[in-house]
Amino acid sequence: MGEYAVNGVTLVVSDDMLNERVAGKLETGTYEAHEAHAAQMRLREGMRVLELGAGVGYIASICAGVAGAANVVTVEANPAMLPVIRANLDRNGHQATRLIHGAVTGETSGEEIAFDPKKVFWAGRIADEETDPEKLVTVPMLPLAGLLQEHRPHLVIMDVEGAERHLFDAPWPEHVRAVMMELHPNQYPDRVIKQIVDCMSDSNLTYDPGPSRGRILCFRRLRHG
Repeated sequence: MGEYAVNGVTLVVSDDMLNERVAGKLETGTYEAHEAHAAQMRLREGMRVLELGAGVGYIASICAGVAGAANVVTVEANPAMLPVIRANLDRNGHQATRLIHGAVTGETSGEEIAFDPKKVFWAGRIADEETDPEKLVTVPMLPLAGLLQEHRPHLVIMDVEGAERHLFDAPWPEHVRAVMMELHPNQYPDRVIKQIVDCMSDSNLTYDPGPSRGRILCFRRLRHG
């Protein structure tokens, strides 16, 4: 069990959930540095945050420290990570942050979906036809439209290991002011990235160059005048 201090956040993660690369980033304080910087650039006190893909609870902790813990909802599909995330949120004083178990999908019907948790936490993803069925777990299905309607976030942060390709089929609601996501271009063709950008444009959200960097793609609501 390792304890790490990253950007003022204390994280405890079991060694068997890490590989050498991720452990190195935690030890040097560079873990999810671009994502944290992006969130801190655009987040303000009182803004509501919906995070899709909680990881170890780091980005949710960063957001809770800025926006207020009660304004942050974070979603995680991997059941093995739920106690880790909850403990990390609590040890950083963010007991009011809500943690929801489930896999976010673009579908509007269905109660459960197969999920491949993987050995290292960051690689877990919704199962596909190539996944070994013996490694699968069944998790609640969480339609994106329902999450957006229920929690009415101003900022949506997304790192869902390729599942983003299913979440941009219809315009997003007006209460969403900013979207930050990690792209996974090795998991889908360029047309999926075009679909994401086109959907955001149709939602009156435009590319935000300030916090965007590499695979971290950010959008903000179009400013008039």
